[in-house]
Amino acid sequence: MEKFFLGLLLISISVSCKKETNTIMPTVDKISQSVYVSVTVQPDSLYEVFASVNGILDSNLISEGEEVKKGDPLFQIINSNTKLTTENAKLAYNLAQKNYSGSTALLVSIEDEIKAAKLNLYNDSINYFRQKNLWEQQIGSKAQFDAKELAFNLSRNNVASIKTRYNRTKTELQTQLNQASNTYKNSVITTEDYTVCSKMNGKVYALYKNPGEIVNTQQPLGIIGSKDNFLLELLVDEVDIVTISKQQKVVVALDAYPDQIFLAHIIKIYPNKDERNQTFKVEATFDDAPKKLYPGLSGEANIIIAVKDDALIIPREYLINNESVKTESGLITVTTGLSTDDKIEILSGITSETKLLKPDAE
Repeated sequence: MEKFFLGLLLISISVSCKKETNTIMPTVDKISQSVYVSVTVQPDSLYEVFASVNGILDSNLISEGEEVKKGDPLFQIINSNTKLTTENAKLAYNLAQKNYSGSTALLVSIEDEIKAAKLNLYNDSINYFRQKNLWEQQIGSKAQFDAKELAFNLSRNNVASIKTRYNRTKTELQTQLNQASNTYKNSVITTEDYTVCSKMNGKVYALYKNPGEIVNTQQPLGIIGSKDNFLLELLVDEVDIVTISKQQKVVVALDAYPDQIFLAHIIKIYPNKDERNQTFKVEATFDDAPKKLYPGLSGEANIIIAVKDDALIIPREYLINNESVKTESGLITVTTGLSTDDKIEILSGITSETKLLKPDAE
């Protein structure tokens, strides 16, 4: 009989302790809700370098890890046809320029013709007006006067005709010169396209082509980005993207720095969804970046979307069906607020004095 009562006593104590262990009261504390994301470190202003022409890579004028300035040549591409076209355009331009303004230009010979025609006109005009005066005095014959008048008119018309030809030729040569100049300039620009230059001050992070390989406008030649400034690329699930906004705080853990936590904040949200993984890209910048960073460093982060200092909090395991809690008086419906993986805020239904029972407690 004593053993029986002793057993009952031990069972009673055990049950009592179990109930006591599974009974808690809500606490008032700080709670923050966050969105978990993956992180990749990338240089700021990172861009892939493309050629604007097709050809063969003659040489890489820089090496990986080298610092470059805006306008520095990066790659030299060769194309023999383009080089010949430029040389021919230059020859055509020089010829047009010579024809227009050189000492042997066509205009010079026409100017000489004008001078000769004017001299002839001058002589014919003297003979004409002399014969005209004689004819008015009834000296000489009508045939002589008509001959002098005809010669004068022919000389005058000849001068006018040569001047017209001069102006027309000058306009044609000017047009030819302009066309040749434009063709040559365009060829020079095209030739310059075969030297690919940097669009920014930065650092060369990758080279994709070796000398001798074919280059086209569809494949990048390399990657250039900022030397010192790095960004965090965050991939946010489409379910969470509506909760993300600029300037939100980000708590970052990088695999390369396993014992450190870094703070950052959101600076840009890309509106286009990646259909492959159903995520949106978000950019953040470090508040205080590590001293040494490399492109592609990975890790994980939590974007803080809400914080409350004096929240009524219970363990998540005490919430039943996301809507009620178990008390000594039975189930009570509650309204929830912010939540984490193991805690949840209670907005109404209970107070900090309410005793809660764990749902699976007997």
